[in-house]
Amino acid sequence: KVKNNFLINGIFNNDKTNLNVNILKLLNLNIRNIDIEDVKFMTNNEFSIEVDNKFKFKNFILNTDLNIDQLRYKKPKIIEKYFTDIDKSVLLKNHRINLNYKNGTLSAKGEGEIKLKKEFDKIKYLIIKKHKELKVNTNLYLKNINLKRKDFLKMFFPEVKEKINFNNQKIKIEYNKNNLSISGSGKLKINEDYEEIDYSFERQENTIKFNTKLNLKKTNFKIDNINYKKKDKTNVMLQIKGEVNDNKNFKINNFIVKEENNKINITNLFLNETNQIKKIDQAEFNYLDTENKKNKYILKKISEFDYKVNGDSLNANSLISSVLKSEDKKQNNFFENNFNLDIYLKKVYIDEIYYVKNLKGKLIYKNNELVNADILAFFDNSKNIKFTIRTNDENEKITTLFSSKAKPLVNRYKFIKDFKDDKESYLDFYSSKKNGLSTSKLVIDNFKVKEIPALAKLLALASLQGVADLLTGEGIRFTDLEMNFTNKDKLMRIQELYAIGPAISILLEGYLEEDNIISLRGTLVPATTINRSIASIPILGDLLIGKKVGEGVFGVSFKIKGPPKDLETTVNPIKTLTPRFITRTLEKIKKN
Repeated sequence: KVKNNFLINGIFNNDKTNLNVNILKLLNLNIRNIDIEDVKFMTNNEFSIEVDNKFKFKNFILNTDLNIDQLRYKKPKIIEKYFTDIDKSVLLKNHRINLNYKNGTLSAKGEGEIKLKKEFDKIKYLIIKKHKELKVNTNLYLKNINLKRKDFLKMFFPEVKEKINFNNQKIKIEYNKNNLSISGSGKLKINEDYEEIDYSFERQENTIKFNTKLNLKKTNFKIDNINYKKKDKTNVMLQIKGEVNDNKNFKINNFIVKEENNKINITNLFLNETNQIKKIDQAEFNYLDTENKKNKYILKKISEFDYKVNGDSLNANSLISSVLKSEDKKQNNFFENNFNLDIYLKKVYIDEIYYVKNLKGKLIYKNNELVNADILAFFDNSKNIKFTIRTNDENEKITTLFSSKAKPLVNRYKFIKDFKDDKESYLDFYSSKKNGLSTSKLVIDNFKVKEIPALAKLLALASLQGVADLLTGEGIRFTDLEMNFTNKDKLMRIQELYAIGPAISILLEGYLEEDNIISLRGTLVPATTINRSIASIPILGDLLIGKKVGEGVFGVSFKIKGPPKDLETTVNPIKTLTPRFITRTLEKIKKN
């Protein structure tokens, strides 16, 4: 007894014992967020404690060598959020711990085995708890654990599985005053093969910072938007460094891809919670794409809403295809803000064969829609391609495209095979769009088509085998093609498609509803008939009914209707041409 207090100190040992967790609560040793279910332990203890005259404990000191045979506690929520296939309880086994408690501070230093799933892994740790403050330093060695896949990974790893497997991981965990950091290295399996990974995560208040390095040898990796894909027998080093806030705003400080001579480096890319691009400081591209074309250019931010692209070469083939195929605004909903883009590129591929030089232009995007554009480029000194978009005050968008070479643009439509143009050919397109309805006109001059499967079938049904044979031989030449049509949603209405050539002329109309139905009807006339008809135009009656009974103009009318993969075609011979066909033919002949 010292004054009014009793001082008790001593040494005690205990054999293997089940601990009543209420003792921890009595000593104020319970740790938040850890719900202990069962403890089996052995101890060697030195302790001292004071008890005042009101029988209150104070100045408790404990130094313990603790051997835990088994400790089971409920799985923390943070583990359940990210990891799959984890047992409901975490089991510790064969832990040797030095436990010290003095002046309200508890420290525990130990090591042992931990079971999260089917097998035991090794863990070392130092825990210091003072009042409500907790510090934890942990080294964890995991043989095998699965992590839930995030959806955005599908964009880069096309064969990623629902569960990502981590193997032989060496992990260091530090927790101090609500700040958590995790770093580690080991093997990672996204699909079928293990790859090497190094990573670190740090949570401070509302921000999580991360840095990941991944060495890919066998796992497929791609970036569709720029037509990049890892080659089969090369190594790719991928590094992503950035941070994410609780409001889910995402900043990528560095995104680096290195593969042999290929390099992609993106700096300060900001994304919102729906993965739209808010802004980007710089992106540098230098790589061979999937079409074996060199891409070398730099995107830079000039001001808040102004960007510039400069470079030696760009393959725009896949970009053009995606723009032509996608009418759905949601599919191109990449950007959060409006922006302007200035472009200068020395060489731009517009398909696998053709390219243009010295492309200059300016693009203006509003609400993820291209509202103004002015682009000019050259095939050679005399032939160019020009593309413009103008949006007026009435929200009418007018698009024009002129190309001195038609083939690079027509070739991307698969129903026309072996399209050939000559030195005088050109393509001229005009479209006006308002309230979702576009009205367009397409003109192509001086070209030859070697194969159009639908036309070959039509000619064969019309018993015009001589003309049909041309489609499998040299091809059919057309001097003029003009098409007037409208588009709204998935429906295209063809008011008129007229094509005239030395061998055959066609006039048709109808509609096409994407992936649903095609309905076309028209007139097809061999050139010999047209020539005979034109020769007799001064006598209109002779043209329409012939000079003698049974004589007249020969051709066929046709109808094509049905689902795209199951079309029905019918043809009927005609004795007279419609005035409309004659008028359009005369207009073309007069023009030429």
